[in-house]
Amino acid sequence: MGFIMDGLDAEAYDRQYTDGVLLRRIFTYFRGEWWRIGIIVLVIVLGSAMGTLTPIVISWAIDLLQANPTLDMMFQATFYVTLTGVLSWLFAAIRQWLQAISVGNIVLGLREDAFEAVVQRDLSFYDAFPSAKIVSRVTSDSLNFANVVNLTVELLSQVLIVAFLVGYLLTISIPLTLVLLAIAPFVVGAALAFRRIARYTITQSRRVNAVVNSHVQETIAGISVAKTFRQEQAAYDEFVAVNQRSYRINIRGGYVFSGIFPVLTMLAGIGTALLVYTGGLRAQQGALSAGDWYLFIQGMGLFWFPLTSIASFWSQFQLGLAAGERIFALIDAEPKVVQTDARDIRPIKGDIRFENVTFSYNNDKETVLRDFNLHIPAGQTLALVGHTGSGKSSIAKLIARFYEFQAGRILIDGHDIRALDLSLYHPQLGIVTQTPFLFDGTIRDNIRYGRADATDADVEAAAHAIAGGDWLRSLPQGLDTPVGERGGSLSMGQRQLVTLARVVLQNPSIFILDEATASIDPLTETLIQEGLDAILRSRTSIVIAHRLNTIKHADRIIVLRRGEIIEQGTHDALLAQGGHYAELYNTYFRHQSLDYIEHANALL
Repeated sequence: MGFIMDGLDAEAYDRQYTDGVLLRRIFTYFRGEWWRIGIIVLVIVLGSAMGTLTPIVISWAIDLLQANPTLDMMFQATFYVTLTGVLSWLFAAIRQWLQAISVGNIVLGLREDAFEAVVQRDLSFYDAFPSAKIVSRVTSDSLNFANVVNLTVELLSQVLIVAFLVGYLLTISIPLTLVLLAIAPFVVGAALAFRRIARYTITQSRRVNAVVNSHVQETIAGISVAKTFRQEQAAYDEFVAVNQRSYRINIRGGYVFSGIFPVLTMLAGIGTALLVYTGGLRAQQGALSAGDWYLFIQGMGLFWFPLTSIASFWSQFQLGLAAGERIFALIDAEPKVVQTDARDIRPIKGDIRFENVTFSYNNDKETVLRDFNLHIPAGQTLALVGHTGSGKSSIAKLIARFYEFQAGRILIDGHDIRALDLSLYHPQLGIVTQTPFLFDGTIRDNIRYGRADATDADVEAAAHAIAGGDWLRSLPQGLDTPVGERGGSLSMGQRQLVTLARVVLQNPSIFILDEATASIDPLTETLIQEGLDAILRSRTSIVIAHRLNTIKHADRIIVLRRGEIIEQGTHDALLAQGGHYAELYNTYFRHQSLDYIEHANALL
């Protein structure tokens, strides 16, 4: 099967569970449903008993009618057959009603646990694994899990009917019943032998479907880029290749599953022939009545149906186990960011210290920071400057505790960052990145996102703290303007203004601006700079910027190169040194200065 499944390896966090471990894990989600499950089991037993009684009543009626074919006997037979049928339907309806509620609650709990695992994973997890594949585990796999629960209950009902029927048949003819049972191990054994390849094939099918989902999501997310470069056909061709691959794997999986049914049908046919021949001999000898012979013939169908269904059920059961395995692997994925304690250090002053910190994104390969030391006093505005890859954003991400560092310590107000309660620490951080992200809704909703309990007055005050609120005048509905998906109905500058207002409302103790003004035009930057300066002065601030206005007013500027601090000081002091910062300034920032602009205008 390897040539079929090339490139569909498990994710790094995937793991294999035995059937026993999976079943025990699954049963934990049934804890709150035991009383419903008890009633379901009861009605399954009663319904199975009614299902067993139906052919028995018909058999009894045949013998009575053969001996005394009167109209009264016909009415009696009709009444009892109808009664067992109605009761069987009633018990089935009660079972399905309670089963729908129980399965719904179980899937609800499973999805909540899976989604909780998704939101609790650190950012390095999403750097390594495509989001669409993760979405597939939370949605599609949980549905497959629900299907297997329903199938399990259905098969249990059929198995109980067989058990009741076999018990009754033993009282009629032990030899015929033994013939009926003799072939059963072969049918069940063939289905169970199919287990390993079924699990493998279904797992690969789920993986390739996740690849398709991932490709579709990535294409839609980047559709503007594809249209800009006129690559619609290339995107379609790539999808066709991925979709064809999915088709081949799924169709071959279908061949694998369908191949087991001829084997089971052949085994069932052999058993049927033996039973017909043996029963015919006994009926000829007078050892078996017509009604009993009918009962064995009818029972034969009831007996083979659940056994042959085991193959179909087993494939679905393996699908459910494979789905459960993928969901539990997501839930059990080992976090890279590990907290040793849950200290509450509120209110945070904002004193930050790096002590011999070593950090890399991919386990000691391409080390970003090595034995890095830095102290940021509370209330200081620190600007980080350096070429791409120098470690600026990595420092901000480590302060935010988004990634795990490999050595050293990071202290917040003298406390090891690994000992903090992150649910209490993160609300004390205000982070604005270069690419703003807004949720579908209104501007008011997005500003309030950081503080759900904020009043409308609080939201309006935060919005007016940025550029005096002048930016709101260009919006058709002010704060109630819909932003669209990902903020698509707003300009990039407007989105950034919303994210800045969101952080102002949050009122954090530590403010991180990661190239936050890089996407804003100079006019908009000028409008917000005054309000931004007021925000930075009142708290510890880490500024990563490519704009001179954002940097030159910092209390201290750190110049980084390959994860090391090579210079630090104020803007004027660093220019006077004529070192690397002066080089960066003359290359990237000097043309933004007022002196340069006035000099250039004088030359025109």
